[in-house]
Amino acid sequence: MNETNKLPPVVTIDGPSGSGKGTIAKLLADRLGFVLLDSGALYRAAALAALEKEVDLADEDSLTEVARDLDVRFLISNGCLQVLLEGREVSHEIRMERVSMAASTVAAIPGVRAALLQRQRDFRLRPGLVADGRDMGTTVFPDAPVKVYLTASAEERARRREAQLREKGVSVSLRDLLEDIRARDAQDMNRKASPLAPAKDAVELDSTGVTIEEVLNEVLALVQKRIAP
Repeated sequence: MNETNKLPPVVTIDGPSGSGKGTIAKLLADRLGFVLLDSGALYRAAALAALEKEVDLADEDSLTEVARDLDVRFLISNGCLQVLLEGREVSHEIRMERVSMAASTVAAIPGVRAALLQRQRDFRLRPGLVADGRDMGTTVFPDAPVKVYLTASAEERARRREAQLREKGVSVSLRDLLEDIRARDAQDMNRKASPLAPAKDAVELDSTGVTIEEVLNEVLALVQKRIAP
């Protein structure tokens, strides 16, 4: 048995914003008793830190420095992920649209990605890990035995985001959300560092018009098939 086989198993769930990968990752980790990595939260926290420090988003060196010095911790409370930035709870702040757009910019910088790479790999603990992101199966955990690429139409993802925001009492334009999602997709897919794309050995699932439970069951079937109990 080689060293790779001795490592805890990883299930990677990649895909564009709004595809449902975060929800599926949390449910899957809970069902399996695995550690959860929300890699997007790391980049969002880095983006929020940069915005609060008034760092120019065009200044790659300064953004890389922010990522290197990032003081961020994750806690799971009542099934919800809590993100602490410099000891302050910022779970809601990092989901704001301005932070989401800034995170897409920050995540395209090679220096930032290099600074956060090992931090993500450190989540690989027993009994296993469910990793949610955009390059989990291609760059961060290329040896993962289960790789899923979850997507949905841009229109479906915009509607989901609109519903989430309206539940929070935020008035939004569906047209603006759709434009934002398409712009973010283009930026994520065309960046030079780890562009958004399914791994060659990933199973692609489209969640458009499909229930969360149906997607979860498909992923669980993959896990049972590829990861020995």
